[in-house]
Amino acid sequence: MKYFQYILLVAVLVSGLTSQAQTRAELEAKRQAIQQEIEQINSIIRTAETKGRSALNEYEDLQRRINATEKLIQVNNQEANLLTREINANANKIDRLRNELEQLKTDYEQMIQKSYRSKSNKSRIMFLFSSESFLQAYKRIQYMKQFAQYRKTQGQEVMKQTEELQELNSTLFEQRRDQEKIIAENRNTKSKLVSDKNNLNQLLASINKEKQKYTRELKQKQQEVSRIDREINRLIREAIARENKKSGSDAKATFNLTPEAKALAKDFAQNKGKLPWPVRSGEVSMRFGERPHPIVKTIKIMSNGVRIDTEKNGKARAIFEGEVSQVSKIPGANVVVMVRHGDYLSIYNNLQKVFVKSGDKVARGEELGEIGINSSSGKTTLIFQLFKNTTKLNPEQWIYKL
Repeated sequence: MKYFQYILLVAVLVSGLTSQAQTRAELEAKRQAIQQEIEQINSIIRTAETKGRSALNEYEDLQRRINATEKLIQVNNQEANLLTREINANANKIDRLRNELEQLKTDYEQMIQKSYRSKSNKSRIMFLFSSESFLQAYKRIQYMKQFAQYRKTQGQEVMKQTEELQELNSTLFEQRRDQEKIIAENRNTKSKLVSDKNNLNQLLASINKEKQKYTRELKQKQQEVSRIDREINRLIREAIARENKKSGSDAKATFNLTPEAKALAKDFAQNKGKLPWPVRSGEVSMRFGERPHPIVKTIKIMSNGVRIDTEKNGKARAIFEGEVSQVSKIPGANVVVMVRHGDYLSIYNNLQKVFVKSGDKVARGEELGEIGINSSSGKTTLIFQLFKNTTKLNPEQWIYKL
């Protein structure tokens, strides 16, 4: 029963250590992802064209970086706390092992001394000859063998625990070093956060002084976005009517699908949530749907897709195989490329160079064009939208980790 309890205790301890290791690995992966996100934001800000750049855009950039930095500090704290728990557990284990090792060495020394006193062949022979019976002599032979084996086992156990103690000491040293590194990094990160928050407050104060000006600016931008969205909706209806005309259908709201197009649409739908980003790397600067502006709360911001800021001269990439349905120049929005996937449409807006033409078959991940500069933010921004026929879809539900 005691043996079973010992095995159970060991299993629980191993399970706990494995769980902790996984948790730390997950935290480390999360920390690296956030660091990469911050570097991506910094890179986009550095390469943004400052000419004509609005203070509202600067505010949004700073706010995004602050949000990411706060997440990083939180993860750093979690990892540092986890390391503290691991360090304490290992320190306690080292103390216990040291005590056990000292006792083991003491027992081993006493056993060696006892063995030395009776090590001569004469003593062993006399020990055997003094037996009262053959059975007792046999038992004494077995005893001497067992004693020799026990002495060997105890020596091996001393060596094993000594090595385990050395490994634990080495692990403890590494854990303390990692903890000190995280704490130092967190100190530096907090300093940057304080600086960013001070800059944000100064920027907000200057914006509030000219709130009417920025309110007009936001209204004008939203009107421009609405105009571009209406134009894209018109292009979608035109594409549906054009494709349906080929098959003799006069439907204007939905594509009349061939068996191949139905299969493609089904395949596209099955990849919901797993589709790749339409850029190599980037940051979402505006999400799907309607929400109040973060500063001028009276203004509603409406987005039929997502805006993704990316590196300068970044390329738009097809999220799935399909056919280029349309390439159109929209005033104020550069060029828009529309790719059809059965009755689904992926739309890539604000391209300054285009690598495809209407009717081209494209593969998943294929480059469609070079993304242009957003005139108000000064950043390289892709406006990405998804539709099923004329129904707009939220890209965040379709693109992996968007």
